[in-house]
Amino acid sequence: MKTDTKSTVLLKHHLKALKLPTVLSECEKVAARCAADNVDHLGFLLQLLDLELIDRERKSADRRLRAARFPAPKTLDEFDFPARPSVSKPQILDLARGDYLTRRENVLFVGPSGTGKTHLATALAMAACAQGKKVRFWRVTELITTLREAEQDRQLLRLRQQLAKLDLLVLDEFGYVPASKAGAELLFDVIATAYERSSIVLTANLGFEQWTEVLGPERLTGAALDRLTHRCVIVETSGESYRLHDAKRRRRTEPKS
Repeated sequence: MKTDTKSTVLLKHHLKALKLPTVLSECEKVAARCAADNVDHLGFLLQLLDLELIDRERKSADRRLRAARFPAPKTLDEFDFPARPSVSKPQILDLARGDYLTRRENVLFVGPSGTGKTHLATALAMAACAQGKKVRFWRVTELITTLREAEQDRQLLRLRQQLAKLDLLVLDEFGYVPASKAGAELLFDVIATAYERSSIVLTANLGFEQWTEVLGPERLTGAALDRLTHRCVIVETSGESYRLHDAKRRRRTEPKS
């Protein structure tokens, strides 16, 4: 039975105090491997710290993904670009590099329901998480409801501060439900606060000329559009809905009774 020496006990204590869990769990295995390979003490230390950094980044990336609250994970590898010829694959892959985030630019996906807007928005946002960015995904109706509730509970300032700390805010499904006057004003405030400070990825099923159906007054709608489109990339999705296409395919393949 192995008995820890005094030095080993102290080493484990210090590694716990320094919050180096990977070094603690891997140090003996790495030491044995380095001894067998005749690696010097600096090489041993470098291997341990590499493992610690890799594990920290993995855990940090996992935390960012959880904090973003994506409804479902989506990647660009899964997106059917041939079915959406209006969407430029090179342009989307370039956006995934994240330069638009550095420039505080926005990305607007505009098109009918079921044409891949949410998939593309989520994939870009997940890429941003992998690049160390703070991201939050919201359906527009849920964000407005949360803003209204925070206002009633006198927590609006706190929520606004949380949103202001994001590198990327995803606003999904703009245009599905008209906002109340109060809701539209709160949403505009979020957009105005993010303007040139962070990036917004927004999906909309309405053309810009129809945005008054959601935000109401032309003055408010114009001000929101001005901030969103000042520095942005607009991607139009078109074609038949994926869901409708799948439903038709299933009906064709179902055995006739």
